[in-house]
This record gives sequence, C-alpha cells and structure tokens, in this order.
Amino acid sequence: MELTTMTFAQLRELQEQIAAAIKEREKTEQAQARQQILAIAQSAGISLQELIGSLKSQPKKTVAIRYQHPTDATLRWTGRGRQPLWIEQWIASGHPLSDIDVTLMKI
Repeated sequence: MELTTMTFAQLRELQEQIAAAIKEREKTEQAQARQQILAIAQSAGISLQELIGSLKSQPKKTVAIRYQHPTDATLRWTGRGRQPLWIEQWIASGHPLSDIDVTLMKI
C-alpha cells in the first residue's frame, strides 16, 4: 500500500480502519489471555476466586507512632523520614527525643 498516493480522505478512512482493527485485536487477545490463565489455574487446582484474591495487592502496613508532643497529641512522628518542624524545634530547645518517645513511656 502506497500512502503517498492516497488522498487526505483516504488516509483518514485508513486511520479509522486501523483504530477499529486495533480495538478488535486487543479484545481478542485479552480474551485469549484470559482463557489461558484460567486453564493454567484450573490445571493447578486453583479456583478463580483464589487466583484473583492472590493477585490483589496487600494492604499497606501502617507504622506505629514513636514520638508524640507532650502538650499537643496531634503532633506525632513515626521516626521515619524527615523530621517534622516541631521535632527540630524540640531538639533545638535542648530536649532529648527520649523525653517524647512513646515506646519508652510507661503507661
């Protein structure tokens, strides 16, 4: 097919045909892949629900709070990452982090 000899209208029509063919091919290949995956799972004795459940991402674990401001309980820090401003101010004022370390505090 020689594209340089085609008119603008012919090129647009070809473009639309290509887009439709790509969409159809994508559907077909996805269906084939789905069938292959199901066949592999069935041959391994794994149900569809087990397969889908194992593919879902695990929920992220939250990190426990390690430091908490003594007068403002909303100011907390896990001890990971960059120190918040209130921690920097706490240290700059001469207080040790151990004073606000909740893992060291006795309840």
